[in-house]
Amino acid sequence: MIDDRPLSRDFYARPALEVARDLLGCHIVHATGTERLVARIVETEAYGGALDSASHAARGPTPRNTPMFGPPGYAYIYLIYGIHDMLNLVTESPGQAGAVLLRAIEPVSGEASMVERRRGRRGRDLANGPGKLTQAMGITLAELNRHDLCLGERLWLESGMPVEDRFIIAGPRIGIPYANYEDRIAPWRLRYQPDSPE
Repeated sequence: MIDDRPLSRDFYARPALEVARDLLGCHIVHATGTERLVARIVETEAYGGALDSASHAARGPTPRNTPMFGPPGYAYIYLIYGIHDMLNLVTESPGQAGAVLLRAIEPVSGEASMVERRRGRRGRDLANGPGKLTQAMGITLAELNRHDLCLGERLWLESGMPVEDRFIIAGPRIGIPYANYEDRIAPWRLRYQPDSPE
């Protein structure tokens, strides 16, 4: 039986990479007012603080990245290319920056509405990127940045179905050419692939 309670603050109050792994298989829920959209998380990307040159938090707090510094369990949403809303989940302890970018989801409930938001795109192309998934789920910076994910209101996460380690592929993060070499190659992007070999 799936636990439909929101993930607790303690779930998020851990190192970003640990949270990124445990988010695979979890459900993200957006209650839009007219319906409840639910999707399974299948790809994540972890970001640290001052020691992670790929992170927004590497140079310290700014008006944009302040949510990354805690408390954990909040949404950090930013706009990229002036078009795409990117949803991150704040991790670590207060004052210690960290977040997990949600990179891909699969619909569980409300798929028709997701397809409509994505202008008819279905299957793999529905939500296989961070900008695509926020569009499909109707998640925007204007409405949900700094939202408390632990309240169980509007936007939250549930435990879903755990993913076994043998079905997880780790690789380097995407779109960080500015980062130091060691951070560019760090295997901090995690993907659920059910047909992975044992």
